[in-house]
Amino acid sequence: MDILTIIIIAIGLAMDCFAISIAQGLSADTCDADNCPKPILMALLFGLFQGGMPLISYYAGYLFAEFFRIYAPWIALILLAFIGGKMAWESLHKKEEKPAGWHFVRLLILAIATSIDALATGVIFIPTPDKIWTGIAIIGLTSLIFSFCGYHVGRLLGKRFKLNVELIGGIILIAVGFKIWATGYLCL
Repeated sequence: MDILTIIIIAIGLAMDCFAISIAQGLSADTCDADNCPKPILMALLFGLFQGGMPLISYYAGYLFAEFFRIYAPWIALILLAFIGGKMAWESLHKKEEKPAGWHFVRLLILAIATSIDALATGVIFIPTPDKIWTGIAIIGLTSLIFSFCGYHVGRLLGKRFKLNVELIGGIILIAVGFKIWATGYLCL
């Protein structure tokens, strides 16, 4: 496997992070001293999980490859649909309080859910074990960059347009969940 192939895979995997980061950026009000580290934390979590999941499946190898192939899309769909559905529901039934979009646990769940499709990617490195660390670094860094940029794209869009950003973010999460599920389901 060459570096160009790894970069293309990394960009494909980072698209989910990019979409969810846009949704997070849409719901951001300001970037005050308390809020500035949060996009960085989100990008780091997304990059860490996107890069770490292929390592897990690489070492799990042939033993669990079939499990990852069959169940990972379902797990991602359930997690993202739940979080997205909750966001959409709260946006339509919200009180005058600010949405709690930056809780660490929520960001952690989003990082795990968006990186589940990366879990199956580690298996492709089994024939070329010398490329696993290069692949992990490229996948993790690409996801980190796309997440950080996606947040700022969403933040700019959220400032310019008066939108129900929580509803849009929820719909994006649900759509990404279905995309991961459909991609995994169609590959069965």
